[in-house]
Amino acid sequence: MAKFMDRLDDRLMAFIAAQRMFFVGTAPNHGRVNLSPKGLNTFLVLSPQRAGYLDLTGSGNETAAHLRDNGRLTFMFCAFEGAPLILRLYGTGQVVRPADEGWLALRPSFGDTIPGERQIILLHIESVQTSCGFGVPLYTHEGERQQLIDWAVKKGEDGVRAYQADRNARSIDGLPA
Repeated sequence: MAKFMDRLDDRLMAFIAAQRMFFVGTAPNHGRVNLSPKGLNTFLVLSPQRAGYLDLTGSGNETAAHLRDNGRLTFMFCAFEGAPLILRLYGTGQVVRPADEGWLALRPSFGDTIPGERQIILLHIESVQTSCGFGVPLYTHEGERQQLIDWAVKKGEDGVRAYQADRNARSIDGLPA
């Protein structure tokens, strides 16, 4: 049975810290729903009602475009090891880019620099939901894929910025990111 809360408690924050993968869900007012898997240890709980992740340059920038459109954001975590649990964080999202006022204060919280950094996606948590997760299969973690970081290193900072300008400025539905 699903249970709702208005904030994360210590048990759920520990659960998040132990996860190696999470999902980001957004949808514009008109257009495609986006659901993206994330990893590379980029997620951070900043407080019981605020969390986010360091977003790396990828093939699209749907999350930023959708947040600009309506601000709705969901993070989902699934226990792939140990006791079953699904955790969803719902709320209003915010994009913080390197040129934004809050970047310098916020960025150090996310640890060492990672090649290809694009922005920080923050969630101002409005509700937290847990559910059983009995149908989620068990998986064993083998490691992180390095291709995204290797790609960014090979492109270099100027190449990544050019890629972002060319491929990440609009969503697949044409919304500005």
